[in-house]
Amino acid sequence: MGGSMTHPVIERYFAAFNDKDIPAMLDCLSDDIAHHVNEGQVRRGKPAFAEFCAHMARCYDETLTDMVIFSAQDGARAAAEFTVNGTYLATDDGLPQAHGQTYRLPAGSFFSVQGGRITRVVTYYNLADWIRQVS
Repeated sequence: MGGSMTHPVIERYFAAFNDKDIPAMLDCLSDDIAHHVNEGQVRRGKPAFAEFCAHMARCYDETLTDMVIFSAQDGARAAAEFTVNGTYLATDDGLPQAHGQTYRLPAGSFFSVQGGRITRVVTYYNLADWIRQVS
């Protein structure tokens, strides 16, 4: 049961991200999702996740490529490695000014999955590398 449900929900989550379909992303998540933001706080619950996605959509246009998904045998954990291909659309708080700069960044995410829904998302990328690319 475990592992067979994990891969598809992670694939749906990333397909929804690339389609910029926030409701479809939310549909992959548990109500009490724990979202560990790179360089930031843990946000809990779907409303906080939706708010984060809306903010990101205002500031960044991103597509993920080179996707490789791994999952634990029991299906409780998964990971993905990918490349973020982005355009910096609007200046984000405390970061360099945006003027349509493009960037490519290696990144990774870790997931906990229960009952076919994502209960935890942790995303990592090198913020210093991103700042260098857009400065």
